[in-house]
Amino acid sequence: MTDAESERRPAGELEASVLAALCAAGQPQSAADVRAAIPQELARTTVATLLARLHDKGAVGRSPGRRGFLYFAREDSHGLTAQRMHRALDQDDDRSTVLARFVEGLSAADEAELKRLLEGGGR
Repeated sequence: MTDAESERRPAGELEASVLAALCAAGQPQSAADVRAAIPQELARTTVATLLARLHDKGAVGRSPGRRGFLYFAREDSHGLTAQRMHRALDQDDDRSTVLARFVEGLSAADEAELKRLLEGGGR
């Protein structure tokens, strides 16, 4: 394994950082604005690519700006996590087994919370 491979970031870390910056901003941001707000040192083009991918996934919206697009989060961080959970569930043909295994792995507190929500307890 090369040094570059060993230093590779976990999948989704950069997207999560970009989404966090958009959520924190509270208003549409350019790629340059997002780049300045995230802790990683990335090229503007890398941030623009990440934003375009997030737009393609439906996680962010965009509108025309003076120079390129302005991006905004479509959901808060909790909604984005729920979207990722739905996408993961959609990737398997046997939803019942996936859901069963998910529930088997829940803590007692999470299981009780899920049961409360399913019974109409809502948030």
